[in-house]
Amino acid sequence: MGSEVQELEADYAIIGSGAMGMAFADILVEESDKTMIIVDSFAKPGGHWNIAYPFVQLHQPASFYGVSSKELSSGRIEKGGLNDGLGELSSGQEVLAYFDDVMRHQFLPSGRVQYFPMCDYRGDGRFICKVTGQHYKITVKEKTVDCTFLKTTVPANHTPNFTVEDGVRFMPLNDLPKVSEAPGGYVVIGAGKTGIDACLWLLENRVDPDKITWIVNREAWMLNRKNTQMTPEFFFETIGTQARMVESIVASTSIEDMFDRLEDSGYFVRIHKDVRPTMFHGATVSEREIEELGKIKNVVRMGHVTNISPTQITLKQGSIATTPDTVHIDCSACAIIDRGKRAIFQDDVITPQTIRPYQPVFSAAAIAHIELNYDSLEDKNRLCGLVPLPNDDTDFLFFTSAALMNQYQWSQDKDLQKWMAGNRLDGSSTLLQKIPPSDREKWAVVNRIRSNAPLAVGKLKQYQAGLCHSRDRG
Repeated sequence: MGSEVQELEADYAIIGSGAMGMAFADILVEESDKTMIIVDSFAKPGGHWNIAYPFVQLHQPASFYGVSSKELSSGRIEKGGLNDGLGELSSGQEVLAYFDDVMRHQFLPSGRVQYFPMCDYRGDGRFICKVTGQHYKITVKEKTVDCTFLKTTVPANHTPNFTVEDGVRFMPLNDLPKVSEAPGGYVVIGAGKTGIDACLWLLENRVDPDKITWIVNREAWMLNRKNTQMTPEFFFETIGTQARMVESIVASTSIEDMFDRLEDSGYFVRIHKDVRPTMFHGATVSEREIEELGKIKNVVRMGHVTNISPTQITLKQGSIATTPDTVHIDCSACAIIDRGKRAIFQDDVITPQTIRPYQPVFSAAAIAHIELNYDSLEDKNRLCGLVPLPNDDTDFLFFTSAALMNQYQWSQDKDLQKWMAGNRLDGSSTLLQKIPPSDREKWAVVNRIRSNAPLAVGKLKQYQAGLCHSRDRG
């Protein structure tokens, strides 16, 4: 079975049907007559959502997630809970059902999309079906779109970088809802958004905060979810925070002072006020979530875990006691593996990556639109400057300056501006379109951004140069 290679042909081969692959394909379906073949290793579209932990949710409003042509959310404001008063956050199950619906009822009926799930892509247009063993070879007439470059690591497929001895109750976050008998306590290993989700789930299920130990190797700067709401009633939180962000950068006298000002302005938040953050992943939290997390007092700051035995957790800077009856929850996976930098447009390959902060699906949609409407590689890469994914706090410098420079490039192109204003994934442009010409207060906020953004880029470049010089000397 599958010994002969089956030949296929399409304009585009899209490798990966995760969120970015789906958002890219959606633009090709809606804005062109191109044919495409989508190859993916999972049984259903949605990428890492297929193996995410059962209680996972979007961390930002569902209203600007998914593909451009179909709304994910119902536009509801949540009432009660830790996201009270803010735009709804779709569950992982809702996201998966949404992508499946888009594939079955939009992409495939177009007659221009062939979908090959459960397949391993081997490169050079070749892939193998894991179920049948059939080998395939795609003749790609235009471009291969590699949507696996920003492959997400989740707890279910993560191998810890520390040892776990026999007799330890240890599990990935996915297995936490399977606990059938109450343990003596819980240890959450990981300081990122996954660790936060684990702690919040335990608290939501009425676990005594004193029975939770949280191993936090690095404190993180995070974003207040209230400032990510793309509806008119949140204008002064969302757009106002952007204005305060660029003003804080311009007024700062050092990198440390910049972070202080960004926190004072409401752009950044942190969970523990007594610890200086050194990490920035762009995670969002609500104010009520921060209050809830503050109930956990057993926070361990001794660096990374190196070994767990039934009676002791060894860390790089010390050790703490544990028990055989304690459940240890692995939340140490890094969401995005750093695979270096790669130009988004290269000859016959497109590698979708983020070109706007915190918005990978909008980035993929915009990249697809630019692919269809611009000719030269130079123009395409100029309009799609890479916004590098952050890890350390100082990555904010590179991340933000790249984003502001992209925004400037887009502002010089009227056709692209018009497309963005009409694309539902671009929440900020949509929000700006709704400002009445007579609303002087709101236009004053917009003008604060316009006047300070170039100055902010200059200040960030200055800090970047100093930082690179210090690293070179080090």
